[in-house]
Amino acid sequence: MKLVLLRSPSKTHHAIIMKKVFLISFLATTINAFAQSPDLGKGISYSIEMSGTLSDGKNAPLWLTANRYGLPSVERNSAYLRGGIFRSVEQDADRHWGIGYGADLVVSSNHTSDFFVQQLYADVRWLKGMLTIGQKEQPIQLKNNELSSGSQTFGINARPYPEIRLALPDYWDIPFTKGFLGFKGHFAFGLFTDNNFQKNFVHGRSHYDKDVLMHTKAGYLRFGKKEKPFNVEAGLEMATQFGGTHYERVEDGYELTKASHNLKGFWHAIVGGGTDAHDGDIKNNEGNLLGSWVLRLNYDTKAATYGLYADHFFEDHSAMFHINYDGYVYENGQMKKKDDRYIVYPLKDIMLGADVHLKHFHWISDAVLEYVYTRYQSGPVYSDRNPYVTTQLAGVDNYYNNSLKPGWQHWGQTLGNPLYRSPIYNDDENLLFQCNRFTAWHVGIAGQPTPNLHYRLRASWQEGLGTYDMPYPNPKRNVSIGINTEYNADQLFQGLSIGASFGFDRGELMGNNTGGMLTLRLER
Repeated sequence: MKLVLLRSPSKTHHAIIMKKVFLISFLATTINAFAQSPDLGKGISYSIEMSGTLSDGKNAPLWLTANRYGLPSVERNSAYLRGGIFRSVEQDADRHWGIGYGADLVVSSNHTSDFFVQQLYADVRWLKGMLTIGQKEQPIQLKNNELSSGSQTFGINARPYPEIRLALPDYWDIPFTKGFLGFKGHFAFGLFTDNNFQKNFVHGRSHYDKDVLMHTKAGYLRFGKKEKPFNVEAGLEMATQFGGTHYERVEDGYELTKASHNLKGFWHAIVGGGTDAHDGDIKNNEGNLLGSWVLRLNYDTKAATYGLYADHFFEDHSAMFHINYDGYVYENGQMKKKDDRYIVYPLKDIMLGADVHLKHFHWISDAVLEYVYTRYQSGPVYSDRNPYVTTQLAGVDNYYNNSLKPGWQHWGQTLGNPLYRSPIYNDDENLLFQCNRFTAWHVGIAGQPTPNLHYRLRASWQEGLGTYDMPYPNPKRNVSIGINTEYNADQLFQGLSIGASFGFDRGELMGNNTGGMLTLRLER
């Protein structure tokens, strides 16, 4: 009889077995995922849209064109033909992962371009996470997209730009909080596409930029369970324009300033830090950094849902944190930390809003009221410390403008709230926001009087002071009103809708403009 000694596998042999098990499991999971992959040819929708605008005035009225992702032209008379093909990731809602895509092309007359790509993107969703690659219209957060005057940081007024965007578009319940805490947000890098527009717009008379990059990020927390009538949403939205080449107008042409496109430039865009070429001894964050603190209170009843919200915009630390360290003094030719001293800035600049959705009253189903104040901007004086003035006064934030970047605009339209008069309206061939200090009231109403007819009305009153650098001699006021109607004409042709709009501006900010728009849309 033989005795056979059984030996335990060596550690190396054990590791090989585990690797094989892992590989087999990974291949099985991958094969299973592809076996259950969505049919990308199903769930496709098509749309064709034709629109024309006629106006009596210098430009089309504000609320005929604003907050439509830069699509309608601001010129007094214009037209466009738009065609798109789309597949939503919602077609794969019953799967762990899904794929969506879209292509949206425009041919236009009397616009910034005769032909342009409005959207071209692919969405890949895994569970609640979404990866978007390309150019896609993204909605505003914590506000009514149809009726609000718009967010101050991430608005819906300008043409979208291509980006790589990783997002949690819907709230994810944070573990171990029993559904009380939820989180959503995004992280993205993109590239501006308006190089030629900027150069042609200024006609060699003022500064412009090329190849500017964009980094955006946002995070929102929900406090309160989804099934409860009351919850609170709070968030931070931030963006940095960085990289690119700045063309500064000088006497005999242009002086070029190139910004960093390397990894350090990307890192500074994410976490802050670095310095710009013109900062000198007093260092600033690299690029144009801005953002908003946002807050929303929600209350849901059987008859209606109510919301109160706030949007506080900032361009630097003085407005972001409302406190500035000022404990330095000059001694023996050097700046030294002497004591603990701080300057506290009051909270004056803010957007406040209230909205309501009536669940059983169709004539007026939604209403919005907003107040916007941007006159303070951390005060009228900016002074860095020097041997003669040892107190730093960090004011004149100059919202939406930047000395080395194109400002908070794309293709001449503000990326934020259109009540900041967009540079595309300027007569002096300059891409600056010429009125960023103002007070405004805005009202929006929408309803569905019949099953086939929908309407919305938006009206704004505004008093502008210009900017701190170039104030108006006297305040300029403005009233803008827009009425949009859309009729579902399925009985005439399946998928057809007919839109008719009317609007006017009165005042010195936007001028006296009166106009109408007719839109035909076919969706299937």
